[in-house]
Amino acid sequence: MHTSRTLRRLGTSLFASLAFGAVAVPASATTTILFIGNSFTYGEPAGAAPIVQYYQPNTVTDLNGSGIGGVPALFKAMTVQAGLDYKVSLETIPGVGLDTHYNTKLATILAPYDKVVMQSYSTLDAAKPGDPAKLIQYSGLLAQAFHGLNPDVNILLDATWSRADLTYRTNSPWLGQSIFQMALDIRKGYDAADAASDLIDGVIPVGQAWNRAIAGGLADANPYDGIGDGQIDLWAPENYHASPYGYYLEALTMFGSITGLDPTSLGAGDTVARDLGISAANAAALQRFASEQLAAEVPEPGTVAMFLTLGGLMCVARRRKSPRG
Repeated sequence: MHTSRTLRRLGTSLFASLAFGAVAVPASATTTILFIGNSFTYGEPAGAAPIVQYYQPNTVTDLNGSGIGGVPALFKAMTVQAGLDYKVSLETIPGVGLDTHYNTKLATILAPYDKVVMQSYSTLDAAKPGDPAKLIQYSGLLAQAFHGLNPDVNILLDATWSRADLTYRTNSPWLGQSIFQMALDIRKGYDAADAASDLIDGVIPVGQAWNRAIAGGLADANPYDGIGDGQIDLWAPENYHASPYGYYLEALTMFGSITGLDPTSLGAGDTVARDLGISAANAAALQRFASEQLAAEVPEPGTVAMFLTLGGLMCVARRRKSPRG
């Protein structure tokens, strides 16, 4: 990894984990960002209440002209609260991987964006569940195309969650396994895509943030046997897509990964959570799980010393600015 690419990782989860205890520096100018994905990005099912799919569509640009707000609009609202200036665009197609976006939407999506977030099919490959080969190929091709228009573009991949339907009911590689396993396998596939391209800058650990919420007891592990008292359901009623809780956790993890800010900085009174009907207590808990997952991310080889130095300098700066108490 060249130093220039490493420095551009300041918006990824590694820097976020350092910045959580350090100094957050807001962007001085508008940052353009594009989200590419499918229903896991645009917030299906549309019939869920409240409707994430059509959340504040006037605040983002849907390049397909379908009036979608989705998770990108949740992210946009979070950045507004944080005092950041992000111009958010999205291009989403239901039920497809990155190969479809590359083969059918390249002319629509190509522009010199500052940041690009890409999310592929929920099983990595619809025809070969668990196989990352197609993700590796097309994420690399898309990264190359965006890099050609802006050599400084920061490209992140969105590693999504375990599907309860494939774990408990449907024949799949994950049937009968722990509810945590699919998210871990999906993450491995995205890590492989990241490792295969020097132009990809990291992976957003959304599925692992879900795992933390389940392991921590906030979210129910098996929606098929009922939701436990005091717990939330991260899945939509078909146990495939996300509920508003699940999409909120996805947006929080994106927010921390992309901006370098701690998701808990939004606070229990976060307006996005309130808009989605999420209680202050649950909002704070979901923010905490996103924050903990980002802080647990391991830096890539060769970047540790630089970031430890940066973190040390930040700590020195804080000590100089803070009176003894």
